[in-house]
Amino acid sequence: MKIAVLRETVEGERRVAATPETVKKFLALGATVAVEIGAGATASIADADYTAVGATVADRAATLAGAEIVLGVQGPSADALAGVAPGAWLVAGLNPFGDRARIDGYAAAGLEALAMEFMPRITRAQSMDILSSQSNLAGYKAVLDAAGVYGRAFPMMMTAAGTVSAARVFVMGVGVAGLQAIATARRLGAQVSATDVRSATKEQIQSLGAKPIFVENVAGIEGEGSGGYAGEMSPEYQAAQAELVSGHIAKQDIVITTALIPGRPAPRLISAAQVASMKPGSVIVDLAVEAGGNVEGAVAGEVVVVNGVSIVGYRNVPSRLAADASALFSRNLYNFLNAFWDKEAGKPVLDAEIGDAIRLTQGGKVVNARLLG
Repeated sequence: MKIAVLRETVEGERRVAATPETVKKFLALGATVAVEIGAGATASIADADYTAVGATVADRAATLAGAEIVLGVQGPSADALAGVAPGAWLVAGLNPFGDRARIDGYAAAGLEALAMEFMPRITRAQSMDILSSQSNLAGYKAVLDAAGVYGRAFPMMMTAAGTVSAARVFVMGVGVAGLQAIATARRLGAQVSATDVRSATKEQIQSLGAKPIFVENVAGIEGEGSGGYAGEMSPEYQAAQAELVSGHIAKQDIVITTALIPGRPAPRLISAAQVASMKPGSVIVDLAVEAGGNVEGAVAGEVVVVNGVSIVGYRNVPSRLAADASALFSRNLYNFLNAFWDKEAGKPVLDAEIGDAIRLTQGGKVVNARLLG
């Protein structure tokens, strides 16, 4: 079983899908591992680090030749995978909803494409969940990005020259990224509040020492969607939440938005009028900017200033912490393949629950129900 690890070609992508740590573990399973030259360079991993643990480092053509499993962070085009074994697995983050043409290309090439972001959120798959591991780092980095743009200190400081007030941080969306953002802002000394459509998150917010901001006594808090994700809200709830949040946002120094709904554009949480209500010098970080954005006026890949308010829309935030993000991402991939590794067959054999959830293409066709439905 030959496993190939590719150098990422998407602009701004600095992560790598395998580290020397996981390469060593794959070799222990009985696989051989080939790594493309320079694959780990932007994640602070030298080619020599891979060869030291037993991997082969070569150009892309030699790396892919006969490979039965190809590991990536973001899925390459099917044309870039020439030379792999028939029916080879492509295991990566594949953005199935955002780039359907590329998925069709995998089917036409006879590849079995496995989208790691479709991993079901069940207990036994937690260690395989790339969305959780990468969102955790994104939530942390979002606070640091906000601090870098914000022209003031986060903690309250009492000095001989007077007192500096603590920054007020509001986190919208309390999933993995939001919880880490709350914790990080608290560690930096900010006064933190947070909101979410899922009422069950109120206790989580309080447990981190932040203040929950929730609409009370309004019908339609259906917020808990499938798979642990947030779902849709009733029109009455949306109106009540908008009124509550508008009054709260105007008093904040920093707002971090993290809301995503799989397969749909990111929900609009902050309007232009709400941005205008904030004080000059305030900062908004939109972690959903690549999915359409939670914030009106946010621009993917840019920091824009509107009426003195900075709206931060960095792309691919986990990649801004490439070394740690790669370490976690690569462990997710190893944990996934290792869990299904059949020692007698010398390869992984998927079960229906996880296999059907993440398999996009097989036998020359797109087979995933979420893409066919």
